[in-house]
Amino acid sequence: MRYWLCILIVFPSLSHGFQVQDSVRVLDEVPIRANRIQTGFNETSANVFIVTANDIRQTPSLSVSDVLHYVAGVDIRQRGAHGVQADAGIRGSTFDQVLILVNGIKISDPQTGHHSLNLPVDIDNVERIEILKGPAARVFGQNAFAGAINIVTKNPEENFIKIQATAGDFGLGGFRLGASLKSNGVSHYFSTSRDFSDGYKYNTDYVIANYFYQGSWSNTLGSWNVLAGLSDRSFGANGFYASPAFQDQFESVQTSLMAVSLQTQPRENVSLNHRLYWRRNEDEYIFVRSNPSLYRNLHVNSTVGYEANAVIKSKAGSTGLGIDANHLSLSSNNLGDRERSVLTVFAEHRFEAGRFDITPGVQYNYYSDFGSNIFPGVDAGFLLNRHVKAYGNFGYTYRVPTYTDLYYSDPVNMGNPDLKPEYAFSYEAGLKFIELHWLSGQVSYFERQGKRIIDWTKEAETDPWRPDNLIGVNMNGWDINFTIRPARQLRLINKLDLAYTKINADKVDDGSFSRYALENLRHQVIASFVLNYGPQIKHTVQYRFCDRVTMDDYSLVDSRLSWERKQWGAFVDVTNIFDVTYRETNLVTMPGRWFKTGISYQLGRQ
Repeated sequence: MRYWLCILIVFPSLSHGFQVQDSVRVLDEVPIRANRIQTGFNETSANVFIVTANDIRQTPSLSVSDVLHYVAGVDIRQRGAHGVQADAGIRGSTFDQVLILVNGIKISDPQTGHHSLNLPVDIDNVERIEILKGPAARVFGQNAFAGAINIVTKNPEENFIKIQATAGDFGLGGFRLGASLKSNGVSHYFSTSRDFSDGYKYNTDYVIANYFYQGSWSNTLGSWNVLAGLSDRSFGANGFYASPAFQDQFESVQTSLMAVSLQTQPRENVSLNHRLYWRRNEDEYIFVRSNPSLYRNLHVNSTVGYEANAVIKSKAGSTGLGIDANHLSLSSNNLGDRERSVLTVFAEHRFEAGRFDITPGVQYNYYSDFGSNIFPGVDAGFLLNRHVKAYGNFGYTYRVPTYTDLYYSDPVNMGNPDLKPEYAFSYEAGLKFIELHWLSGQVSYFERQGKRIIDWTKEAETDPWRPDNLIGVNMNGWDINFTIRPARQLRLINKLDLAYTKINADKVDDGSFSRYALENLRHQVIASFVLNYGPQIKHTVQYRFCDRVTMDDYSLVDSRLSWERKQWGAFVDVTNIFDVTYRETNLVTMPGRWFKTGISYQLGRQ
C-alpha cells in the first residue's frame, strides 16, 4: 500500500520551488533585514535568497532545518531528524562559520556552533528566511565568515486562533497552537508547539517543545517590539558525536531568547533603532543514557547585549551606522568558567548614480580576549537593463575560536587555548535576472581564501583530536538558481525551480587526519516544482542531489500534497520516498522513507 501511495504522490509532479509566483513579483518590495541599510531584494548588490511563509507551507518540512535543506549553497547536516541536532554551512564552510540570526539578533553560540540552529522559534512563527551568502555578510562580523541566515518572525495584523495536529511513522506526533490579538494599536502573538517521535532507530527518540511570544505597540517615543522564545529539546543521540559504536548517548538542550526593540525617527531623514537582547543556552550531554554518572557534560552560557543602528538619508545617498556591545559568560564542568566582552562598530554608505550603486563599509571589532580587528568591504552593482543586474562584492571576514575549540577535553579530544582567530578574504561576481518574462534568478562565481582556519586534526589514528591554526583553505565555485514560470495557459504548472552549487576546495594541512575543514559538498543540485490541482490542492515534490567530498553521494525525493479550504488545511508528506540509505555527517545514518500527515483549523486570518 505504501509503495502505491509513493507512486501516486510522485508521479504527477517533480518538484517545488521556493518562490511562489505571486511572491516573486513582490520581492522587490520586501526590505532585506540581513542588511544594515535596508533595500529591496532586487536592489541589493549581494547574493540573497528569500524563503517566504507561503514557500515554507508548501515544503515537506517540520522544522526550519528541514526548510533550509532545499536552498542551494546551504549545507544542512543533521544528526537525527527534523532539526533535533543540525549544523548549517554555506558554500563549503564549517558549522562555526555561519551566523544565525532571529530578526537580526545574533544567536550563534559561543560554546559551539553545534547549538546555532537550536532555535527558540517554531516553523509556524516564521514570516520568511533570508539567506545572505558570501562577503556581503561581513556587516554582521563574528561568525558571518561564509554567510548569514536571518529568520524573520511573523507579526500578524489580524486576530486569529490556529490549531494543528501531526502524526506519522516511528511514533511521530505533535501539535501547534497559535493566537494573535490586536486591539487599540497593541498586538500580541503567542504560540506553543510540541513534537515527538519514538525514533527511526534505537535511541533516536526526541521531544521538542517551543514557546514563543511577540508583542508590538507605538507611543510618542516610537514603535516597540518585544520578543521571547524558548526551545526545550531532549533526544537520544545514537552515535551523534563519539562514533557509531556508542549508541547510548543522550542530550538535553534548552535555548531561550528575549529582546526589546525601539524604532524611532528623530528626524525626517534619520531612523534610529535600539535593542536590548539576552540569549541563554543550557546543554547537558550524557555518554550513557542509563548511567549519567559515568560521563556527563553540563554547559550553560549567556549573552547579554545592546545594539543601536541608524540610517541617515541625504542627497549623497544612505549612511548606515551601528554599534553592538555584549557580554558572554560560560559555566561548564568541562570548559570551566569563562567570560568575554565584545564591542562591534560598523559604518557603510550607499551611493547611487543612475544605474550604478556602490556601498563601501568597514567594521571594527574588539574582543577582550583576542584584541581588535578592522574589516573593510565593498558591494557594487550595475543595472544592465530593467531585467538584468550585474553585481560584485569583496571583503574580509573572520571567526574567533569557540570555547569548545579552546578548552574541551575528553579521552579522545583535547582543546587548544593558544588558538588564534581564523580569517578570510572573499569576493563574488554575478548577475541577477529580475522577472525576465518567464525567468528570474541569479548566477554568481565566488571565492573565499581562508587563512589560519581552525580544524581538529591528528597525526596518527590513535592520537587525540586537537584543534590548530594549521590550515589554509581556498573555496571557489558557482552558485546558480533559476525560477521558471510557464505561460499563463499552463495553469496546472505553477513554476519550476532549478539550482546548482559547485564548490572546489584546496586545503593546505599539516595533519594527516582532518575532522571538519574539508567535508564540503562538491556538487549540489536542487530541483522542484508545484502543481495546482484546482484552487485548493497543491502538490510539491523536492529533488536533492548531494556529492560530498568525504562520503558517498545520494539523491533524495520528498513530497507534500496539501489542501486548504477556508479555515481548514491538511497535508500529507513523504520524505526520502525511495528509501535511500545516506549520511549527512560521517557518523549518523539518516532516516529512510517517512510518512507524515497533519490537519489544521484556523479561526480568523493571519
